[in-house]
Amino acid sequence: MSTTDETSTETSPEPAPADPAETAAGSQLSTAPVEDSGPVGIGVIGWARWFWRQLTSMRVALILLFLLSLGAIPGSLVPQTNVDAMKVAEWKRDNPSWVTVADKLQLFDVYSSVWFSAIYLLLFISLIGCIVPRSWQFVGQLRGRPPAAPRRLDRLPAHTTWRTGKTPDEVLSYARTVLRGSRFRTEAGEGHVAAEKGYLREAGNLIFHVALIVMLVAFAWGQYFKSEGGKLVLRGTGFSNTLTQYDDFKSGTLFDADDLPSFSFTLDRFDATYEMTGPQRGTPRDFKAYVTFSDGAHGAPQKREIQVNKPLEVDGSKVYLLGHGYAPIISVTDPTGKVIFKDAVPMLPQDANLTSTGAVKVTDGYKDKDGKKEQLGFNAVFVPSFAGEGMGTMFSQFPALLNPQLMLNAWHGSLGVDSGLPQNVYRLTTTKMEPFKDESGQQFKQKLAPGDTMTLPNGAGTVKFEGIERWATFSVTHQPGSGLALAGAIAAIAGLAGSLFIQRRRIWVRAVTGKDGVTVVEMAGLGRSESTKLPQELAELAAQLHQQAPSVPAALAEPRVEETPEGERG
Repeated sequence: MSTTDETSTETSPEPAPADPAETAAGSQLSTAPVEDSGPVGIGVIGWARWFWRQLTSMRVALILLFLLSLGAIPGSLVPQTNVDAMKVAEWKRDNPSWVTVADKLQLFDVYSSVWFSAIYLLLFISLIGCIVPRSWQFVGQLRGRPPAAPRRLDRLPAHTTWRTGKTPDEVLSYARTVLRGSRFRTEAGEGHVAAEKGYLREAGNLIFHVALIVMLVAFAWGQYFKSEGGKLVLRGTGFSNTLTQYDDFKSGTLFDADDLPSFSFTLDRFDATYEMTGPQRGTPRDFKAYVTFSDGAHGAPQKREIQVNKPLEVDGSKVYLLGHGYAPIISVTDPTGKVIFKDAVPMLPQDANLTSTGAVKVTDGYKDKDGKKEQLGFNAVFVPSFAGEGMGTMFSQFPALLNPQLMLNAWHGSLGVDSGLPQNVYRLTTTKMEPFKDESGQQFKQKLAPGDTMTLPNGAGTVKFEGIERWATFSVTHQPGSGLALAGAIAAIAGLAGSLFIQRRRIWVRAVTGKDGVTVVEMAGLGRSESTKLPQELAELAAQLHQQAPSVPAALAEPRVEETPEGERG
């Protein structure tokens, strides 16, 4: 024990033998449940108790969280039925040897599979089983008071002592003021003051685990009730938010089509600007869709703008602008000169300069020169900025309409649209079709500029490139659990930060009158775990207290040795 005139902080290099009083003083610094490795009983009840203790342990919760992460990997590697059924069918065709195993393991419906749901539910139960008892313990700690000081404060990890001329009551009064000023909870005892701080550490720990449950609930809510659909809209045409209007649509298991918010909009104009010069030539600068929006079946029309990352929000759903492209306006006449087809045909972009491909399908109304009913099909390549004759192949040099060109090759026969099987609108199925041939016997094809006409061989009719229209694709999404998931994630980060950076610690101050009539002051601290901050904090508090109760002059501070009888415990 130090008896110098100045304050000093001592740390024990090696832990002293266990002391019951010290053990009691350091207890309940954590809300972690006590491990029970004793007997659990006999029979079903005993096994049930053992299983419940294992399931609600933090170790098992972490294992289940790890398994949930592993279980989500197949969902990102293998196409999912509720996302894209066509990709699932394509995967099965490409990997026939794995189809049986994948079906048995439910790899095409991972997030609704039995095994993934089992992991999810067990993790949910495990977290609740961990949190409930810890919460009750934490509430008990908040209602409790700091424990009394151990008899031997010098055995604690951080300790300091000095002698002062102030009376013990004055020292303890000063100590309570200093500790309360540092936001310690204090409790006066016989000849000492006990103080405690750092309750937010356990609060942060509980907040983190509660936030995990909130995110699990949000994830389940979003997966079961979500909806997402895509729609390509030509300029001048509209969209109504009904299930039949979507080009593609996917939803959660519990989604009901009646839950779709009622609204509609018309695409009035689409503007796109690009960098015209310099090394970033062709880089997009701004995409903006101007729409006339109506909320509800009889809502008043409103002019709105939709930009990338600035969606239109309607009753919890968001309308995003995803992409854009061109739709050449094409007309087709039969051998008699009758216009049997005229429409804007959307082309699918293939690169950043909007080199686009597509298919023109004439399904009805066509008869050849002999009066036989047939269907016509044209593979199309469209470039908004053609380099020019002799300057390369059909690749666009710029995304804007600087020199638009359309390349068509022609087929006749059966498009296969009457088979009942779904087809890609951007691709021509030619298994039951024959190509038109030119004079050299090669497949007939021609490059057209706006206003040009292509005459089909043998008087089969004509095709005219009438003009160019714009289109934009929109995604209407509804994620009911996204806000709750965000709140859970923020709370989890805040709770984790609190549990990592806030330290639970206790400080004791004892002031007693020595044999020579001089007051002996002792201060000691104990933390949940060893930290260099505890001795530093104790030294700062001791310095503040020392200003109120300074050391006695050196002449009065005579050294003395106190012997502790062997066998005496603190």
